[in-house]
Amino acid sequence: MYYEMRTYTIKVGHMKQYLDHFEKFGLPVISKYARLVGWWYTDIGELNQVIHIWEYESLDDRKQKREALYEDAEWVNDFIPKAFPMLEKQESKIMYAADFSPIK
Repeated sequence: MYYEMRTYTIKVGHMKQYLDHFEKFGLPVISKYARLVGWWYTDIGELNQVIHIWEYESLDDRKQKREALYEDAEWVNDFIPKAFPMLEKQESKIMYAADFSPIK
């Protein structure tokens, strides 16, 4: 399995609005293409961040599913126009589970 950790920095004052929008419009759509492993937001340390991890069978699987997501009308029309203006920056990391990891 391959895991993608995405970290988004949300503009100050928009965290609740972003979380609500993602839960209502983003999660139902993206869940058609990837399995959510976990979703967090920060309270100590670097603030205004959401961190989520998605599971994929392979890098090719990720590529195909991300392409399908960006062709999904609900994602493009209902989620992106409102969500993206609330973001300061995005970071994506592909992670590989160690043999001894509880999540493989």
